[in-house]
Amino acid sequence: MRISSAADPRLADYTRLTDVALRTHLEAEHGLFMAEGTKVITRAAGAGYTLRSVLLAESRLEDLPALKVPAEVPVYIVPDEVAERLTGYRVHRGALAAFNRKPLPAVTEVTSHAKRIVVLEDLVDHANVGAIFRSAAALGVDAVLLSPRCADPLYRRSVKVSMGAVFAIPYARMTEWFDGLAELKSSGFRVLALTPDQRATPIGAALPAGGGRVALLFGTEGDGLTRRWLCEADETVRIPMRAGVDSLNVVAAAAIACHLLASGGTN
Repeated sequence: MRISSAADPRLADYTRLTDVALRTHLEAEHGLFMAEGTKVITRAAGAGYTLRSVLLAESRLEDLPALKVPAEVPVYIVPDEVAERLTGYRVHRGALAAFNRKPLPAVTEVTSHAKRIVVLEDLVDHANVGAIFRSAAALGVDAVLLSPRCADPLYRRSVKVSMGAVFAIPYARMTEWFDGLAELKSSGFRVLALTPDQRATPIGAALPAGGGRVALLFGTEGDGLTRRWLCEADETVRIPMRAGVDSLNVVAAAAIACHLLASGGTN
C-alpha cells in the first residue's frame, strides 16, 4: 500500500532509526527489530523470525519480488523523501523490514552442546558486535554470550554489519556479570581471556590439544576486559604481534582468535 506521510501511524516501527536511545526503548517495548536489504531480510525470515511489515522507497520497487513477502504482511511504499524523513537517513540499501523478536534462551541452553564459544564483556559499539558475530559464524564458533551491558546484536547497525550472521549463531545474555564465568568453568569450558599484555601466553599455545571446550573472552573497545574477568579466567592469552605494535582492535582480535580456535592454534 502506498503512504505519502511520514506521520502515518502505520509507519511507527520505522521512526528515527538513527536515534539509538529512542530505538533501544521502542524496540524493547514492542519486541521488534529492524533488518535492511534483501539478503538480510531473507536471512531473518529464514531463521524463523516473524515479519511484521516491510517499508520500501519508491525508487527500490524492483527489490520487492525477491523478498517474497507473505500475502498477509503489509508492504508500505513511500516516496524516497518520506522514507528519509521517517527513518532519519537516506535509505539506499533497498527494503527495510520490521520483525518480531524471539525470547532469548538461557545461557545453559546455548552452551549445553557447544564446544567453542565467544564471550563479550560490555562491548557497547553495535558495529563491533555485529562484526564479531560475522567472524564467529564464519569460523565455526558454536555460540556467543553477552554480558548484561553488552550492545544488542539485533540493533539495526549490528544486524547490518553482520550481514545477518546474528541470525545464524545462537546467543544468550548473562543475567549476572559478577559470577558470569563460574557457570562456564563448571560446565567444563577452558576460559581464555584475550589481552595485549606481553606477559600473557600466546593463544596458540594455550588452546587445548585435541580439542575440548573453550570460551574466548573479549573486553570493551577501549579498556579491554575488567580485572575481575581477567583474574577469573583460566588463563590470559595474547595474539603474538610484531614489535612496536601493542594491540589490535577488538574485531580484528576476535577474527584472528576464532580462526586459531577453529584450526587448533599455532605456537
